[in-house]
Amino acid sequence: MLQRALRAALAAMVVVCAGFAADITGIWQFSLQTPTTKGSPSFEFKQDGENLTGTYSGKFGKATVSGTVKGDEVEFTFNAPNTSGRFHYKGTVDGPSSMKGDFELEGTEKGTFTATKK
Repeated sequence: MLQRALRAALAAMVVVCAGFAADITGIWQFSLQTPTTKGSPSFEFKQDGENLTGTYSGKFGKATVSGTVKGDEVEFTFNAPNTSGRFHYKGTVDGPSSMKGDFELEGTEKGTFTATKK
């Protein structure tokens, strides 16, 4: 009887936690900060389950974005137009309209970001 109740409680917790998975579909305005510069690109994301696609628009032009969203963790990359580098972003979704984390332009520059959904 106790095992059955524990299994039911565990199953309920899994369902509730799955309900907290972030959906970041939409347009986001980012604020980037490095030790030497600031930036403010925008991203348009489309999420399908854990798969993330989208478009970067900013200082380097436009680029196709791909990545994942797992729970409240987001990670995505894109090849920076007009450069030889690849951007890598990794962060946490802090509710339906904000996220924060770190980014890196491969091998050259690292920084932090905050973002709000438009």
